[in-house]
Amino acid sequence: FKGGDTCEYLLSSGRFLGEKVWQPHSCMMHKYKNSEAKNCLIDKHVVFIGDSRIRQLFYSFIKLLNPQVKEEGIKHGNIPFEDKSASIKVDFLWYPEVNGSMRQRIKSWTEGSVAKPHIIVVGAATWSIKIHNGSNEALAQYKINITSIAPLLEKLAISSDVYWVLQDPVYEDMLSESRKMITNEKIDAYNEAAVRILNSSSRNSKAKVKVFSVSKLIAQETIMKSADGLHLPESSRDTNAMILMNVYCNKIMKPIDGSCCQPQPPLTLIQKIAFCFFTLSIIGYLIISLIHRNNYRKNKSCTDLESGEEKKPAISTPNVSTLEMLLQCFCKLGLIMTYFYLCDRANLFMKENKFYTHSSFFIPIVYILVLGVFYTENTKETKVLNREQTDEWKGWMQLVILIYHISGASTFLPVYMHIRVLVAAYLFQTGYGHFSYFWIKGDFGVYRVCQVLFRLNFLVVVLCIVMDRPYQFYYFVPLVTVWFMIIYATLAVWPQIVQKKANGNCLWHFGLLLKLICLLTCIYFLSYSQGAFEKIFSFWPLSKCFELNGNVYEWWFRWKLDRYVVFHGMLFAFIYLALQKRQMISEGKGDPLFSNKVSNVLLFISIVSFLTYSIWASSCNNKTECNELHPSVSVVQILAFILIRNIPGYVRSVYSSFFAWFGKISLELFICQYHIWLAADTKGILVLIPGYPMFNVLVSTFIFVCVAHEISQITNDLAQIVVPKDNSTLLKRLLCIAGFFSGLHFFSAMQDQSRH
Repeated sequence: FKGGDTCEYLLSSGRFLGEKVWQPHSCMMHKYKNSEAKNCLIDKHVVFIGDSRIRQLFYSFIKLLNPQVKEEGIKHGNIPFEDKSASIKVDFLWYPEVNGSMRQRIKSWTEGSVAKPHIIVVGAATWSIKIHNGSNEALAQYKINITSIAPLLEKLAISSDVYWVLQDPVYEDMLSESRKMITNEKIDAYNEAAVRILNSSSRNSKAKVKVFSVSKLIAQETIMKSADGLHLPESSRDTNAMILMNVYCNKIMKPIDGSCCQPQPPLTLIQKIAFCFFTLSIIGYLIISLIHRNNYRKNKSCTDLESGEEKKPAISTPNVSTLEMLLQCFCKLGLIMTYFYLCDRANLFMKENKFYTHSSFFIPIVYILVLGVFYTENTKETKVLNREQTDEWKGWMQLVILIYHISGASTFLPVYMHIRVLVAAYLFQTGYGHFSYFWIKGDFGVYRVCQVLFRLNFLVVVLCIVMDRPYQFYYFVPLVTVWFMIIYATLAVWPQIVQKKANGNCLWHFGLLLKLICLLTCIYFLSYSQGAFEKIFSFWPLSKCFELNGNVYEWWFRWKLDRYVVFHGMLFAFIYLALQKRQMISEGKGDPLFSNKVSNVLLFISIVSFLTYSIWASSCNNKTECNELHPSVSVVQILAFILIRNIPGYVRSVYSSFFAWFGKISLELFICQYHIWLAADTKGILVLIPGYPMFNVLVSTFIFVCVAHEISQITNDLAQIVVPKDNSTLLKRLLCIAGFFSGLHFFSAMQDQSRH
């Protein structure tokens, strides 16, 4: 930890990820679009003063506002630019030397009521070296001139952003004969003079000229690609312009993936209340545990002085009351949430941008695959999609998704399409698992519903409070929650058709199929009627849950992307359980699922289907078109995988305990990664140990997995307390939960009002 001023790091240090992606030290840089740049600079006046190198930076800067601009201005003259739609003025003023003329121009902005530019970018030296043939007298005069200009710049820095651009190194072998006197040694001397003189008289931290030295580091890596050895290649100039935009605009626009120069967000009212609650829970737990420990010591076994025999105490172990267990859970949760806040809201730990390479994605995949195969054990049962197998399936899918996120592989379309299938497979399991439970058990009680809803949503609700994020931000949990309620409503609504009832009369099977057809019709209608979908979820209180950035479009997009796969899971469960009931499949240990001939044919078709989908996904060129096809075709690879995994008896009889362990905490892993493994709400990577990328990933991963496991235990413990089996007690708890959310809504409304 070296302090919270990431602006200094952005302006002075960093490294290249690959050839063109610049990574500032300790923070993330946002890539500004034209519309964002215009919104930031609306009604602003920006001035670039200097030589041809500053002119290049000027052009790269205005291309962020208007990419159509061409470099056609006068080479040795002033160049104006204006965007009338946003009232933005950007001027280049030709002052190739730090001299009296430049001083007079800068001085004019400090006098009287003259309108000052909001941003001033200054830099010059190479012309002085060239004109005076690199003489020491020219350097001495440069020092005198910059000494006279420095107080004026510092005065402007009180109300404007002033940047002094240090001189980039040159590629001496490529310089023309007329520029041979411009050496890197001379440039270093001029830069050293500028750094030493600027801000030397300023005691006010607000009146500091910001030294733009990062351009030197960028030039050192790229100047050999220069056309003339003096001017930077276009990609490097664009990087410098983007850094300049980040320095000024991040504190105004507050982009999620632009942590550089962003101040720590102030605590909201709800966050303060949560902090007080967790603090009281920790204090309460410590007091109760101390009281219990003292009582336990008093009741310890002691020797009877009269008989000399040892007496056994009435209480041999401390009793853990419900209150103590509740406080213990909130105590641990409070400490964990503090870690979440420090990682992704406080400017304590560093953050970096993601950068995708094939090796960063595929090597870890191979590594975890080897580990998974190494930890192979026999299953307790050999049914299709038994508990161990589904845990294993969730586990390896979650690990692949985690690697996909941290490596930034979403930029590679074939990988993206395969990951979409994994997300669809999670939802397929949601349809399969919940349908199977309701169909076999026939349990439509409130207790079951509350248990599932609590386990799915507890962590997300806490994170919404602590991290100040909307519910829809953690999109996967709203998705599985809504689909669970749809499955429940489909099967619970009259007539309730369950396996026990259907076994007595085959017509009930047709009744259930009719219900599923109605569900499919509703899904189809909503997927092609965005207006109807948005109207349903725009009603209060649903709008509070599903709105993101003021509308429900993101929710509609997420729901639509995998709209059929839950239905496919329900239909598969129905067909499988029907075949199982009629003993048309063999699930004995080591036995193939069907007869040898049928099993071989189905296995062949499954392998071909699996590979065909992978080939199609890998050859996909248009993301939008592939997303349109995905909901209808993703089930092909999912069913192919299930059959490949279950048709051979020996494959069905084993599972990977390594993957299954992760599968049991897959939901917690998916949610926790947002803030304590990734950073900036998944846009970047958390850096606990700077300078050692591999060691950092190992340490942050270890903490992340331990935290996810602990939260899973806390959720299970709290579920037993908050959602009791007794209906009257459960009703009271539900009223308390309703009161809690009403209070949350009230404080949220107060918070929104104070923000506006």
